[in-house]
Amino acid sequence: MGFNEVLLNLSRLQKQAIVITADIAVSILATWLAFTFRIDERHFPDGNEWIPYIICSVLFIPFFIRLGLYRAIFRYSGASNLVSVAKAVGFYGATLLLIILVGSFEQVPRSIGVSQPILFFGFVLGLRLSASLYLNKIAAASVSFHNVLIYGAGEAGAQASASLAMTPSYRVVAFLDDEPSKHGQRIHNFTIFSPSMAGEIVKRYNVTDILIAAPSVSIERRREIVNSLLDLHVRVRTIPGIVDLARGTELFFEGADLHVIDLLDREPIKHSIDINLIQSRVVMITGAGGSIGSELCRQIINLKPKQMLLVDHSEFNLYTIQEELNILSSKQGFDVVISSCLASVKDAKRIERLFAKYKPSMVYHAAAYKHVPLVEDNPFEAAENNVIGTMVVAQAASRHGVERFTLISTDKAVRPTNYMGASKRLAEQIVQALAIVPNQKTVFSMVRFGNVLGSSGSVVPLFRRQIALGGPVTITHPDVVRYFMTIPEAVGLVLQASKMAKGGEVFVLDMGEPVKILDLARKMIRLAGFTERTHANPGGEVEIVTVGLRPGEKLYEELLIGDNPQNTESPHIKMALENFMPWEELMREIDLLKQAVDEENIEILNRVLPRVPA
Repeated sequence: MGFNEVLLNLSRLQKQAIVITADIAVSILATWLAFTFRIDERHFPDGNEWIPYIICSVLFIPFFIRLGLYRAIFRYSGASNLVSVAKAVGFYGATLLLIILVGSFEQVPRSIGVSQPILFFGFVLGLRLSASLYLNKIAAASVSFHNVLIYGAGEAGAQASASLAMTPSYRVVAFLDDEPSKHGQRIHNFTIFSPSMAGEIVKRYNVTDILIAAPSVSIERRREIVNSLLDLHVRVRTIPGIVDLARGTELFFEGADLHVIDLLDREPIKHSIDINLIQSRVVMITGAGGSIGSELCRQIINLKPKQMLLVDHSEFNLYTIQEELNILSSKQGFDVVISSCLASVKDAKRIERLFAKYKPSMVYHAAAYKHVPLVEDNPFEAAENNVIGTMVVAQAASRHGVERFTLISTDKAVRPTNYMGASKRLAEQIVQALAIVPNQKTVFSMVRFGNVLGSSGSVVPLFRRQIALGGPVTITHPDVVRYFMTIPEAVGLVLQASKMAKGGEVFVLDMGEPVKILDLARKMIRLAGFTERTHANPGGEVEIVTVGLRPGEKLYEELLIGDNPQNTESPHIKMALENFMPWEELMREIDLLKQAVDEENIEILNRVLPRVPA
């Protein structure tokens, strides 16, 4: 083991002992120089002249300990340590001068009480700066550098540069900025260039990463920036906004992956939610710990309900969203009661007790098994949870006079080719049938949408993991297309649609143009700084592999069963009134479904949950 390794591996006490010893040494040196400068010749102490040497070598230690100079980590105690060192030496110098003046030691000039602390301050500060540079050099030698180009020469970019200066593995090389007046200027000694020079700068400085430090720009502009960097073969990431950093809701390390909205070539969907929909009401969210359920919770709490009833059968998911809402409630000063209930929507007695106890006036039913391949392997559990569970919650809502009940559905319920879609279509019919029951007080409705980016079952986190591991990135078919929307967009529109409901409607979210999954995979590979490995480019880093359509999977999804969508007050929400089974007929089907589940009879299940061949 070399000297550098031995030094870095010393214990904390050993390192502190070395620092104190070094400080004592430079204190003695400063005393000798103070005498030498005073008498204008090389000093050889004699008699009382030894007294300042003895006093100076120990007097500073209590002040340095009190001001934390021996608790500081040397690697990070550069120029920022100046103030602490100055205070400690100031107190020490004043005490030393007082001792020399009061003591009136023969042969000891009073000027020693002034010149020695000044010299000592310079030595101590120089010692710490030198140690910081040396230790950072040692640490840097053991890691590989990532050369970083920061896009955005504003406050966020300056903060990113300062943060990365403390990270040995990342080295800022330059800035890019859209503002022409900034070009040629410098931040932290790094030059600001025009974005048109991005390609040249990447080659000149061997850039591996670009951080987009422009939190205040519009999503449209950020997407333009992302697209302009696609062909540079560098990893593109973003950083949190200054406000998020100050609030502590985001932390800056080396940047974060791009927001999922940056991956879509469409305008972000804007929506407004009437606070009167939720304010001062008791709201139940089933599946509260899931992707959609948790975002429902986040947006609903901002509408100031009286109480939120979080229902989920996953202890971990329920705990996670409960803690998040508690923190949000505390920071924002919301006076909202948050009640977490471990419960399965299949448990009719438990659900009935919850309705009787809390008396919710709004119910958002997001609890469902939604992962197509898993549901294909576990059709009875999906039938019980997605169908029976929906009936249990919906009937309880009707019995207890809930104002509004909104079912979160899926585009896979349209001409379903899999058990998940078929179970959700039957769940929709339960809600539709209940909506027209005579004297029905509850307004039942459904909101149907496609894939949400960033959810647990989304391809985006899957592709990110696969790219991080070097591939391959797996797609089911080169022609597969899907509608995509971000979770916050979808949930905002769900809340807006539930306000429009009169009873029995199917609301369909306008999700823009469908996205080709192959194109999405290629874009994510390029934004991660890699090239695709193909027959034409065998030297590429990440390969895309086609694994075939999974059981029950379609090449494309639909959002409407019929062709009669109606416009609503929102340009992003369509409405339809679709055909469904009458309640009596539907109950016969539900009884058969229960029999199929109890007996695990796949033939009966296939009759109740018919699927269209893929």
